[in-house]
Amino acid sequence: MKYSPADSDRISRQERSVLPAALVLLLPLLFVAGMVLQPPLAAAAVQAGGANALTAAEKAAGWILLFDGKSFAGWRGLGYDGVPAKHWVIEDGAIKKIPSKDVPLQADGQPAKSGDLMTVAAFADFELTFEWKISAGGNSGVKYNVSEGMSMRQSPNHAALGFEYQVLDDLLHSDAKNGPHRTAGALYDLVPPGPAKVLKPAGAWNSARIVLRGGHGEHWLNGVKILEYDLASPDFKARLAKSKYAPIAGFADRRSGHIVLQDHTDAAWYRNIRIKAF
Repeated sequence: MKYSPADSDRISRQERSVLPAALVLLLPLLFVAGMVLQPPLAAAAVQAGGANALTAAEKAAGWILLFDGKSFAGWRGLGYDGVPAKHWVIEDGAIKKIPSKDVPLQADGQPAKSGDLMTVAAFADFELTFEWKISAGGNSGVKYNVSEGMSMRQSPNHAALGFEYQVLDDLLHSDAKNGPHRTAGALYDLVPPGPAKVLKPAGAWNSARIVLRGGHGEHWLNGVKILEYDLASPDFKARLAKSKYAPIAGFADRRSGHIVLQDHTDAAWYRNIRIKAF
């Protein structure tokens, strides 16, 4: 079939008109392909969010950084002058509890001295936020309203006595089978988390918030309030009477207390630890 010059001009114009239309159809596909091939920048940004730093606005609002991401400044072992360094290290901008199976032995064959890690400063009414992750099948906790003196009198193994925000792998640890009052986010052995709780799996970072003002307390997990309690309420008093803490005089008394990371047997990590006193 022969084409005239006029036919060639007409075909050329058609091709030019089809090309932009084809590009319009292809652009979404190219965009999706680019997203697949590019590194997950959003995920990387979330991972980099553990900067252990405060903005100028946060400082102005009264927030204090409890962990700088590089040192144990402001922390020591409960009942010790320093940090039990064989049990606690700083790893990738987080405080890590070394699992007991990896703790080196002393010359006499006994495990190196252990103990909970606590803030040097004490706090009465406050809002505390932090991020945590737990190893598979792991158990740990963040304690507050802690008296070092009472803890040492009751627990010569340098373990804190205080209200505990439970840190747990609910899927694999046996504590989760002993009732919801011992699952992640619970006020340990006292108040269970509610049905709104959403827990990220072992190995993933969870965000937590503890509010304590007067006799009122709250636990938050991943942006959701999962429980609250009032120390003077009949409900709390009944729970306390049934708990493991019932025999300990003064356990639930309000005080200016330390914030404590529990030295349990399993690996756990904490970062972005900050507090605002009321």
